[in-house]
Formats: sequence, C-alpha cells, structure tokens
Amino acid sequence: METAIWDQLVALHGMVTHRLAKQMQRRHNIGLSEFQALCRLASADDGELRMQELAELIGLNQSSVSRLVARLESSGLTRRDLCPKDRRGVYTVITDEGRALHREALPTYQQALAEAMDEAAADTRVSELAATLRS
Repeated sequence: METAIWDQLVALHGMVTHRLAKQMQRRHNIGLSEFQALCRLASADDGELRMQELAELIGLNQSSVSRLVARLESSGLTRRDLCPKDRRGVYTVITDEGRALHREALPTYQQALAEAMDEAAADTRVSELAATLRS
C-alpha cells in the first residue's frame, strides 16, 4: 500500500512541477526553484533566511541553494547579508524587485497549480491522490 501511494505521489509531483516550471519560465522568465525561494523569502520575518534554512525549505542541498541564490542576486531579486551575531552566518534577503516579481508571478503559479490538479484529477494514475489532496 505504501509503495502504491508513494508511486502516485511521485507521479503527481512530476506532473505538477512540470506544468509550474513551464508556466513560470514562459510567463515570468524565472525557474520554479527561484520562484519557490522568493515565496519563502517573501513570507519570512524581515524577508530574510539563512542559506541553510532556505535550502531545507525548498528541498535543495547547500551547493544547489548557493547557485540558486547567486542567480537570484545577479537578477537583483535578492542580496546576501551577514548575520550580525555570527559573521560566518550568511542570509539571503529578498529585494523590492524580488517582492515585485513574486507578487506578479504568484497568480500564474496559483493558476498553473489549479490547472495541474484539474489535469491530475482526470488521470487515473493519480486521481485518487489528487482528490485526497484537494479535500
């Protein structure tokens, strides 16, 4: 039973992330991981998170989140800051440009997610799980 549910979850995740990534890139020229990072930063206290915390929240390892943050910084969407209590700690902070892109792209994300879940509801491989998630 657990294997069957896990297989459905993996399939559903793939379907949904594919649609989300395609729409975010096409309409806002931003990758899905970058948008997810902006979401976490926009909702964080003071719009900042430690790099390790951001990595955990979006499911990336440390080197991947460092590359992601570098891309966000080069686009002017975030900036790095040192932790005042521990100079070894590095934060990434969302900029005004990052907040603006997040606000602009959020409706696209929400629409693409709803469409992906509608599509999943009609797919017999994942329809049961999709219905459970929507209830």
